[in-house]
Amino acid sequence: MDTVAIVIEEPGKLALNRVALVPPEDGDVVVDIEWSGISTGTERLLWTGDMPPFPGMDYPLVPGYESVGRIVESGPAADLKVGQRVFVPGATCYVDAHGLFGGAARRVVVSSDRVLPIEDDLGERGVLIALAATAHHALSAEGARPPDLIIGHGTLGRLLARLAVAKGFDAPTVWERAPDRSEGADDYPVVHPDDDGRHDYSSIYDASGDSSVLDTLIGRMGFGGEIVLAGFYSQRLSFAFAPAFMREARIRIAAEWKKSDIQAVRALMDADLLSLDNLITHTSKPEEAAAAYRTAFGDPACLKMVLDWRAVQ
Repeated sequence: MDTVAIVIEEPGKLALNRVALVPPEDGDVVVDIEWSGISTGTERLLWTGDMPPFPGMDYPLVPGYESVGRIVESGPAADLKVGQRVFVPGATCYVDAHGLFGGAARRVVVSSDRVLPIEDDLGERGVLIALAATAHHALSAEGARPPDLIIGHGTLGRLLARLAVAKGFDAPTVWERAPDRSEGADDYPVVHPDDDGRHDYSSIYDASGDSSVLDTLIGRMGFGGEIVLAGFYSQRLSFAFAPAFMREARIRIAAEWKKSDIQAVRALMDADLLSLDNLITHTSKPEEAAAAYRTAFGDPACLKMVLDWRAVQ
């Protein structure tokens, strides 16, 4: 069995290649991918070669952990049916390429306990479940404070703000410098940081991935405030000690989402408290992946780029 996949052959070099797949085992499902999202965090680092050491990291690799498709084969030990639409958070099923994170392919072989059945009408918006779960994980750690300031009005920043509102917290303020990203807020204000005079924020969530942001954020927090690092950072983070000391500041890192975060996100969606609408701004064919990746990484108007695999044989 083989498939067509996005392969980053080395930093800066991307191709649409045919790659061999490992044979499915009894507990596996074979999924024909319909859509996969391009991550502007981890995939950008894989593309540029700036990804810090990571388990399974090597080139050539198949990226992607935001995929949606239909099951075309289900093993005897898999409790899923052929024809079900599922969310796939990546796969490691390639013979001649590394699967990091492995979801950007026309067909994948994956353990049935890793995929999540989703409703048909969710369609391509299902690729956003991973980011929504990431946002939920950041908000839901033990002792976490709800955000009163979020940095960045990209997809993750919007999902953090939407989830805060969905959970009944006060609407946070969102900082955004790019005019193209300042629109589209739901029940929360979006402001340019230069237009915000507050210096008493108690809980600041950074969704920008900017490694140089800490000094600015510490200067805007009140005593005992907390900064939550919800992005993914390629460079070392540092900050001036004295301002943080005077505020008795805390810094928390939000790690990878868990299955319980996906379940919580699904429950909020089912209750019509959380919407994934108006977050996918661009769709492209896999044959045009090189241009799609450049747009995803370089165009501020692109919130989420999705590859449509349905016509690929």
